[in-house]
Amino acid sequence: MSSYNAPFEIHVHGQVSLRADVRFEQLQQALKPLWKYAGARSLADGAASLYEEEPGIQFDPKEHVLQMCWTVQGDEDFRQSLDDLCMGLNELAESGAAIEVSFYDIEFDEEEEDDGTEARDDFLMLFVGPTPAAIMQVQRDLLVQDVVNLMERHFDASELGGVVAEIDKLFTQRFDALVNSLEISKPPRGPGGGHGGGRRPRHLH
Repeated sequence: MSSYNAPFEIHVHGQVSLRADVRFEQLQQALKPLWKYAGARSLADGAASLYEEEPGIQFDPKEHVLQMCWTVQGDEDFRQSLDDLCMGLNELAESGAAIEVSFYDIEFDEEEEDDGTEARDDFLMLFVGPTPAAIMQVQRDLLVQDVVNLMERHFDASELGGVVAEIDKLFTQRFDALVNSLEISKPPRGPGGGHGGGRRPRHLH
């Protein structure tokens, strides 16, 4: 879209470990929702961030890591690009990873805040991974980290084992429910049954 009427600066930040067999062409296709939104014709053309001090989109072929610290001007329609991005990265990810997306309202005038006007800033946390279990694992790890950091203001870390165990129990229940729903969706095996069931819901956020 045109940057002249873009109401947001959108920052995408995250690190994704990729499978060792992932080629640059595959990554370029997976990241197409980002560089195409920026008006570029290729990943190389669109990898640079709006801000020079940010590294942009970088691929380390030796470490098999995708690093994103990239800003683009855009609108609410960028959210659809994020859905497509997650679907593409699910196919290439080696393990679960979190991607932070921040929307900054560039039309907001801080002087208007006195009139009760609020900025339309928004923040999203997206998760990608090769399987639902990998995605839930990184979700669980981030939640445990947040909860422990919060509660350590009042309790010693050694006292928080029960809290972590309850969080693990919640994620176990969620994973079991997901597995059961996938089993139910499968057609019966046997003549004409096959092993189908459709694609698994792997973009969880």
